[in-house]
Amino acid sequence: MAAIIQRNGTKEKWSNSVVHNGTVYLTEVADTLGAPFDVQTAEVLASIERQLAELGSGKHRLLHTTVYLTDFANLEDFNKAWIAWLPAGTAPARACVKVELVNPGYLVELTVIAAV
Repeated sequence: MAAIIQRNGTKEKWSNSVVHNGTVYLTEVADTLGAPFDVQTAEVLASIERQLAELGSGKHRLLHTTVYLTDFANLEDFNKAWIAWLPAGTAPARACVKVELVNPGYLVELTVIAAV
């Protein structure tokens, strides 16, 4: 019997999150296009935390994160916010890449994989 795939907030091109075999996959961007980097980062982290909690997980259960930044000049500020947000001793495997995001109003995007 195949494991159930639970898709949440499914649109035509994506789902807000997908849960499969006790693992949650989600990608998040800021709610406020064009907001300063620190505001966008706070929005993304808060949304990820909320969604993980709704799915029975949490930031302490992160397995892997990919950070997408449009400008590496923001990396130090991102790292400060990340370290403050993440519970001590629970850092996941992480990649950080510089990208051109689909909408130039977005400055940061995160993809996370977490255990449920």
